[in-house]
Amino acid sequence: MTLLRWHRPEVSYWSPFRQLSTLREEIDRLFETPLAEFTHGSQQMLSGWAPAVDLYEDKDNLYLKAEVPGLKKEDLDISIHEDLLTLAGERKAETKATPGQVYRSERFVGRFQRTFTLPTPVAVDHVKATYSDGILTVTLPKTEQAKPKQISVTAN
Repeated sequence: MTLLRWHRPEVSYWSPFRQLSTLREEIDRLFETPLAEFTHGSQQMLSGWAPAVDLYEDKDNLYLKAEVPGLKKEDLDISIHEDLLTLAGERKAETKATPGQVYRSERFVGRFQRTFTLPTPVAVDHVKATYSDGILTVTLPKTEQAKPKQISVTAN
């Protein structure tokens, strides 16, 4: 019979961050496979594309800025109905053929439409839209009722 000296078992701590890191690595690995890339691309192709948009305000106006490079102003449509602003457009496919084999094609073509709920009433008759360097800027003046008012306090 052999006697062994007793040793305290090693204490292992459960680390949720280590497991999250492992999970993230597995997910990244999944998306790096050719099948995952095809699935990701086909989802975007089926759902269309939508330009990135910023919507912000100052004291007098709301502003919408949209990234729509490669579009002509005739390809854009902006409409307002009650408190909804709709931005729609279409990026047309290039007509000239590319010689040789295409290895990657990520630029989307086709129609898009985005609708935004405006947080305050706007003066529809004074809305302006400008398009420069692929950025569409829509300036929406607030109505007088929507603008903040300063109320002075009087003392007796």
